[in-house]
Amino acid sequence: MSEDFLIGTYTKKDSQGMYAVTLDTENNQLVNDRLILNLQKPAYLQVASHNLIFTVRQEGELGGVASYQINNGKTTLIDKSLSAGAPPAYVGLDINRHLLFSANYHTAEVNIYRIDDAGHLTLTDSIRHEGTTGPKPEQVDGPHPHFADLTPDGRLAVCDLGMDLLVIYNIDEDGKLTSAGQYKFEPGFGTRHLVFHPNGKYVYVLGELSSKLAVLKYNANNASFEQLQIVKTIPADWTAHNGAAAIHITKDGRFIYTSNRGENTIAVFEIQDDYTVNHVQSISTEGDFPRDFELSKDESFLIASNQNSDNLTLFKRNAETGKLEMLQKNVYSPEPVCVKKW
Repeated sequence: MSEDFLIGTYTKKDSQGMYAVTLDTENNQLVNDRLILNLQKPAYLQVASHNLIFTVRQEGELGGVASYQINNGKTTLIDKSLSAGAPPAYVGLDINRHLLFSANYHTAEVNIYRIDDAGHLTLTDSIRHEGTTGPKPEQVDGPHPHFADLTPDGRLAVCDLGMDLLVIYNIDEDGKLTSAGQYKFEPGFGTRHLVFHPNGKYVYVLGELSSKLAVLKYNANNASFEQLQIVKTIPADWTAHNGAAAIHITKDGRFIYTSNRGENTIAVFEIQDDYTVNHVQSISTEGDFPRDFELSKDESFLIASNQNSDNLTLFKRNAETGKLEMLQKNVYSPEPVCVKKW
């Protein structure tokens, strides 16, 4: 059996764009790393189907989003929406309503696009975040939206790293956004990414700048939150730099995984009966700066991407304990920063 993954990259050194890699589940290894799209800085992407993908795109001084069709190994540009400035940090998808979301760290904008049947993009709304920011050096220059994706009840959740803020927006039938609620974290939390529990009632929010994981109870009636717990993703005595990066939750709602850039680990948390978490493992990613990772379809494997050391690492996952075992390291991949099931 085999399973393919797409690898988004920076293109500052040797990378030429977007790559793919195959997981050989019989031999427990990653094989056939190959370039599938020559493109500048496809640092984040989403897969709508095996033939349709969406990615951030940069062309010189322009940045934005683009859609591509993949057929028989050939990748074709369908559409792009670019404007002056850096590309977004994140793109999210609403398959049912045919919408694409982007969060732009640099311009402080959250954009929403309508996707037609052929994959063409039409901008329906754009909101720029403004307001008080946090105290850390990465925050003082302004708001920094870093995540924009769906809540279980069909709203849009936006993490703003600069403002230590989680904002919930309503989405109307015309693809317009209106504020529904928000939650303000402690100063310097650095809100980056989040995942909802499968039951839709709890959300796990990752703070990049604080290296903390927050557990919140979500009230869908008024889009409000109640904080239940905040824990560190690194040891209490860790003093060197660290930035928490990616977060995933298993389909059964039993385990949370986060990556640490600095300690260079995947931290594993077990979700308790009251939906708080208990740290059960931290394991080295066998590389430097693990910006992202992804679980396989059956969640038996985890692939981590180490940006600075140009390598992927493959782990086996124990479904009962949640713990990881390293199977393969030093799988060459240039500047890998995003991993998605394909």
